[in-house]
Amino acid sequence: MKTLITNGFIVNEGRIFRGSILIDGEKIQKVFETEEMPCGGCDEVVDAAGCYVMPGVIDSHVHFREPGLTQKADIESESRAAAYGGVTTYFDMPNTVPQTTTLEALEDKFQRAARDSHVNYSFYFGATNDNTALYPQLDVHRIPAVKLFMGASTGNMLVDRREALETVFRCSPLPIMAHCEDTAVINQNMAEARRVYGDDPDVTHHAEIRSAEACWQSSSLAAALAKKYGARLHVAHLTTARELSMFAPVSVDGEPEITAEAVLPKITAEAVVAHLFFTDADYSTLGTRIKCNPAVKTADDRSALRKALTDGRIATIATDHAPHLLKDKEGGCAHAASGMPMVQFSLPAMLQLVDEGVMTLERMVELMCHNPARLFSVSRRGFLRPGYQADIVIVRPDSPWTVTSQVIQSKCGWSPLEGNTFRWRVEHTFCNGSAVYRQGVFCPDVRGQEVRFRIND
Repeated sequence: MKTLITNGFIVNEGRIFRGSILIDGEKIQKVFETEEMPCGGCDEVVDAAGCYVMPGVIDSHVHFREPGLTQKADIESESRAAAYGGVTTYFDMPNTVPQTTTLEALEDKFQRAARDSHVNYSFYFGATNDNTALYPQLDVHRIPAVKLFMGASTGNMLVDRREALETVFRCSPLPIMAHCEDTAVINQNMAEARRVYGDDPDVTHHAEIRSAEACWQSSSLAAALAKKYGARLHVAHLTTARELSMFAPVSVDGEPEITAEAVLPKITAEAVVAHLFFTDADYSTLGTRIKCNPAVKTADDRSALRKALTDGRIATIATDHAPHLLKDKEGGCAHAASGMPMVQFSLPAMLQLVDEGVMTLERMVELMCHNPARLFSVSRRGFLRPGYQADIVIVRPDSPWTVTSQVIQSKCGWSPLEGNTFRWRVEHTFCNGSAVYRQGVFCPDVRGQEVRFRIND
């Protein structure tokens, strides 16, 4: 089947231009400039007049909760939410039940996704204090990275022995994605908070307990170990201005250098939507709905993160999509679960930052589509190029809509963004050439594909 997307503004590899995209089966056949309009021979024509056409978002940091935690979310429901939000590829984290720390658990996840996922997928292999002997058996073409928890978080996959940390950084055949918070600092802060505020301190103290110092102690150690062993390190969900000092700006005359084959440094950082959107002032109104690890921090930290989006210190934007039932979010710093659902609304939220002048539209596509593909060496996705998989999202500006419980697709049924009105609307999501979502209509029979990595093709 041939599909022509025409009359839209194409956003790709640092450019915005009016043009068309011809899809043949699963792949992009050609990207046309305005003057090269194709004619005839198409089974379907999608008129994207007034819209922007970009690669499907690659969300390299999600927790879809399957297996073992499917009362909160599952692969089917969360991949559906992804499709509604223009996300065509996700990489899922290992803190499920059982944890994805064995080859058998990893294969089980791939089989589940092949059956149920509506968009493309892959899965991290989780590091533990004693499973590095499995590293030589990992298929580097199937897995984006090893996930390392250097701080205790949901699922308690903490790797806390120095010898084990050294082994992970020395032996990993894959990039290392690290959750960086120092557990000793957090435990000390929690003990003090409980002494002052009681057994379950109010969530307004969450950023004091999971503090900037806890983040710095851990992320600076991760960077030092990566340099010592020459490992490729991606620091997940950076939250503080101080941590940004570890990452050198990459800019030309104040603007990020965007090239077709940009090379990222060996130590990079991720920002997630929650830390770009909220500040600690929002605890007073949203409470535990925005409780996550690492904590949402100050307005100054958010401002620094936003600035880093445009100077190269932040390499990727993801969501850390982490659904919980609302009953699990009851309590304070000690008892309420950490994490929030975000995958359906990340693209409209980041397009709002584009409208606010935080970054350009071209840069947003770089951070959400191109750079995840580069960083993890994704094969033939993340760009609008002939021969690449036709993972495409079409978004329309000046089309206001409000996040309500009725539009939420995540199984948990809530969002911290409820009540927000966004100006940009996802109109169409194509996954491998198939329309999985179009103008409010979901196509449930579409299935995504397993992502491949580090393949020269």
